[in-house]
Amino acid sequence: MSVQSHIDKVLRNIQICSPGQEEFYQAAHEVLHSLVPLMEEDNRYDFHNILERLVVPERTIIFRVCWIDDNGKVQTNLGYRVQFNSAIGQYKGGLRFHPTVNLGIIKFLGFEQIFKNALTGLQIGGAKGGSNFDPKGKSDNEIMRFCQAFMSELFKHIGKTRDVPAGDIGVGAREIGYLFGEYKKLTGHFEGVITGKALNWGGSCARKEATGYGTVYFAENILAKYDDALKGKICTVSGSGNVAIYTIEKLYEMEAIPVTCSDSKGTIYHKTGIDVNSLKAIKEINHQSLEAYSQVHPDSIYTPVSHYSEGHHQTWSIPCDIAFPCATQNELNLEDAKILVANGCILVNEGANMPTTPEAVEYLKTNNVLFGPGKAANAGGVATSQLEMSQNASMENWTFDEVDIKLRQIMRNIFDTAYDTSKEFGVEGDLVTGANIAGFRKVADSMIDQGAV
Repeated sequence: MSVQSHIDKVLRNIQICSPGQEEFYQAAHEVLHSLVPLMEEDNRYDFHNILERLVVPERTIIFRVCWIDDNGKVQTNLGYRVQFNSAIGQYKGGLRFHPTVNLGIIKFLGFEQIFKNALTGLQIGGAKGGSNFDPKGKSDNEIMRFCQAFMSELFKHIGKTRDVPAGDIGVGAREIGYLFGEYKKLTGHFEGVITGKALNWGGSCARKEATGYGTVYFAENILAKYDDALKGKICTVSGSGNVAIYTIEKLYEMEAIPVTCSDSKGTIYHKTGIDVNSLKAIKEINHQSLEAYSQVHPDSIYTPVSHYSEGHHQTWSIPCDIAFPCATQNELNLEDAKILVANGCILVNEGANMPTTPEAVEYLKTNNVLFGPGKAANAGGVATSQLEMSQNASMENWTFDEVDIKLRQIMRNIFDTAYDTSKEFGVEGDLVTGANIAGFRKVADSMIDQGAV
């Protein structure tokens, strides 16, 4: 059987065994097809059935979460933890609380996490978890009760050398605190079993900023390879969570000009540059819609979702040099890519997980737009989570600058690994292929070393 036929067979089996999990299928399709050059060169992966083993999680945990709202009524949500692969270290990956969460989303995120974690060069395996619980509109007490109920099941499956969750969409410092508090109560252990903790009880400096800072560092490395720099570049950023906010903050430090941000209700375009302090106040402190930003800054333009052109995300309609999709999966489609190309965009650098559709990626590549894939470009968050684990294990506290220096070097190493691997396999500069092969090879070789487990 040819390598291509083998890959197609594995993908068909995914569709049969995991019906309706389109995001997971999309992620597997991208990774597996990019492995053709490696699989043709080295038949060990075929002999050891690595592809078939890799696409099946080592463990999938689904559980009911019952909690009591402020009216005294019992509410029910679904909880998930997919422990995908532990070949190179304990499971590591975030928890997402969002109404769109389902098993397919968690499997896609966990699958991506395997390779992202491998690329960091750190010893951490891939996992993901979460719930279809929506924190929006809930009181602090309701969120606390939900987190406690969620952890009352999750604690059975995690531990500092077993599985170390972190935050993701809908799970910030507040939720991490409630989750950790319940874990400590249930187990009697104060240990580094969750990352993203507050600084005064085991957290790491720069963890909140890490994914956003890291994606900018990755873009810096891409541009440097082509004798270019971020200075003076007009940048469009989607999202307004941690990733987007700290992408914008770091872009200013690099003397770039970030002009957009967005949320589920609309997009802000501020030609002179997004005011980071206003954005933090609106989103981190007051938890408001971005419409409030336009009231504080009347020279900005707010476009509600209902006014978007059909089939387009408003953010990508704004002319830019570099696009940073930092919100969610599949937010940048083929039509958006066409607009970016027409407007002269030179680089799309992913801050979110799989935010660019396959058709859009192919169009960008065909039109010579540089591309930083999420599993490489947004790996700074999980890398800094591992740095938090290291500090917990050694009972040390590193300064912000110490962590930031380590983060910048890790992102440089990830870029070098992805670029050098792309060159090794005859597709120099194709960072999607380079990142996928590099991450896969590390994990697959470890699986072979450890036998049929």
